[in-house]
This record gives sequence, C-alpha cells and structure tokens, in this order.
Amino acid sequence: MATALVALDFINDIVDPAGKIAGSAAEVAARGTLAKAHYALTVARERGWLPILVRVGFADGYASVPKSSPIFAHAPKLGALKLGTWGTEFHPALGAKTSDAVILKPRVSAFYGSGLEALLRANHVERLVVCGVSTAWAVQATVRDGHDRDYEMVVVEDACAAADEEEHNASLRLLSRIARVVRAEDLVSL
Repeated sequence: MATALVALDFINDIVDPAGKIAGSAAEVAARGTLAKAHYALTVARERGWLPILVRVGFADGYASVPKSSPIFAHAPKLGALKLGTWGTEFHPALGAKTSDAVILKPRVSAFYGSGLEALLRANHVERLVVCGVSTAWAVQATVRDGHDRDYEMVVVEDACAAADEEEHNASLRLLSRIARVVRAEDLVSL
C-alpha cells in the first residue's frame, strides 16, 4: 500500500523552548518527541514511503492570518510563524532532508489551503502515517480530514506531543476511533 509519513509543525517556533509560541515545547522535550519523529522519518525513507514535512507559516504582513482565530490572531503581535525566519525552520533534531516533500499550511489542518491533497494523489498514496505537534490541534485536524478523504490513518503516538500529557492522551482516545494508534517502534511492521 502506498504510504506517506506526514510530520506536522516540527518548527522552531512551536517545538523549541526559545520559540515564540512554544506551549508544547516542554512536553516535546520530556517525551522525546523529536527523536521519535526523526526515527519515524528514517523508517519512512527506508521503507520507500513518501516523507512529507508540514509547516504552518505566514508571509510578511500576515495578510492571510485569520483575525478572528484565537490560535493565530496573536502571531503578528509576537512575530511568530513568520516565513523565512528561524521560527518556521524545521527543528534540526527532526533530521529534515532536502529530498523530503515540504507543504506549507495556513491553518491547523495540513489539508486546508495547501498542496497536500494533490501531492498525495500524484503519488497514489492510500495510507497516511501522522506525527506532530500538537496532538490536540494539528494532528487531530489532519487525521480527521484524512479520514474523511478516505485515507487509512495511522498516528504515531510517541512522535506527537501536546501542551500536557492529559491533552495528548485525550486526543489519542478520540483519534483511536478513526485511526490506528501505534508507537514509532511499530512502524517497521506496517
């Protein structure tokens, strides 16, 4: 089955403690999320899966930021998620490669307003293996969208993190009804 690994928002502003909106950074560090995501990407490359790195970001002026969004409205004031800056670069521990596909998204879900669907269809992908930050937001939104677009969905739970363990676990409980939840070490048997 054609498979893609979709790694969501492993960018400095979100996962590095020095990031401008790093509300999940402590959990990312405590859970070893970046190391698990790096491992998942390595397995994906070895298995011939399509590695896709997704980042959220906005151009200078923040014209496309939804002003009514509680999640994004503060980005311009903080100078967060600004494309072309350190904040929207993939964290070095992720191990991004220039051969990885990169998708830019303007909202929470990786499908919304991005080229993800076209990339998946062009590569005849049927199964999405998802990891990222935050489990409660980007991961949930993308997995729900992928499910409703008829992809087989898999979530790599230890390569995800949220603001705290309770939020992470609650998200996984919900997602387990529409996706298979696995650990990074299980990827070799998919």
